[in-house]
Amino acid sequence: MAAVDSHPNLQQSQTLMTYLFKASTEDVLTKLAGLGLLFPEQSAELKVLMGVKSLTVTAEETKRTRSRPQENYYRKWTRSFGDWCGLTPDEMHEELLGIAFGTEESETKFGTKRRPAKRSGEVKREEYSLLIDQLIITAANMGFAIPPPDTEF
Repeated sequence: MAAVDSHPNLQQSQTLMTYLFKASTEDVLTKLAGLGLLFPEQSAELKVLMGVKSLTVTAEETKRTRSRPQENYYRKWTRSFGDWCGLTPDEMHEELLGIAFGTEESETKFGTKRRPAKRSGEVKREEYSLLIDQLIITAANMGFAIPPPDTEF
């Protein structure tokens, strides 16, 4: 890694590396072909870049955020439970965030506002599972049955 760190086109922080390929179009095509082999599911996006004269590649560590099945399950049952409670999906989501992660009070020109201490977009997959558990528990305590997820998230 030391040789890479000293390269003049490389900028690096804790979780981010950016490399600028300034080269002939052939060199860029070679790099794109290599990326296509590494990430075949992204090949359509990479083909769009063919013919460019330079290319910047950024690599960063990705957080394991909530999965699509988690979000689908949560949204479906938050909507149903919210309807049952007389709340919109957004209102129900705000309530569940507050129950799961706590709330903070902020003074505004409209008075004191209670807000969730965490937003769902800020949490990792495991914490999102806790939000789903809280949805199921809260609904059950109020007499609304939500089936457990079919799969483990």
